[in-house]
Amino acid sequence: MKTRVGILISGRGSNMEALIRAAARDDFPATIALVLSNRADAAGLDIARQHGIAAHAIPSRDFRNDREGHEARLHQELIAANCSLVCLAGYMRLLTPAFVQSWAGRMLNIHPSLLPSFPGLDTHAKALAAGSRIHGCTVHLVTEIMDEGPILAQAAVPVLPGDTESELGARVLAQEHIIYPMALRHYLGQPAIPADASNALVSPCA
Repeated sequence: MKTRVGILISGRGSNMEALIRAAARDDFPATIALVLSNRADAAGLDIARQHGIAAHAIPSRDFRNDREGHEARLHQELIAANCSLVCLAGYMRLLTPAFVQSWAGRMLNIHPSLLPSFPGLDTHAKALAAGSRIHGCTVHLVTEIMDEGPILAQAAVPVLPGDTESELGARVLAQEHIIYPMALRHYLGQPAIPADASNALVSPCA
């Protein structure tokens, strides 16, 4: 029986689509049951629907300052779809401790840096400003402290002379698309490292 996964997005959902494509394989241990967005204009919603996956917007702006009310709706939708695990894929809102606790050990996130370096936003700009020679991405479990959960997988890319944020970001994003499905598979008990992820590391805590 495949694990039913819900994905939360805020935008284009390229990591979401990488998970959807991976989960379409017969040997993958998860199925994507639902995609939710806090933005009605998120391009990823249409992409999910094109793959035949239920996708809904629950606009956060409709809830004004009621973060708990918004997250209660997210939680209700995830439970109604029988999701037992959540993947954040470019979800651009901080989650409340109550929501995180309700999905503790069952919520993954991908972050565009080699954590613990550069948590938060603008990671590529931060890496360039710091003179980093290595940058990358991290899949981790979500905890109450932003970008500090146990690391499940990381992939590194070199920072090249003259790199721009967009050039560096594109190389990092390509690795995100590889390691997020890999980390999810590993977390669900089916270790597998594809040949094109030789620069990736899966943590024993996965």
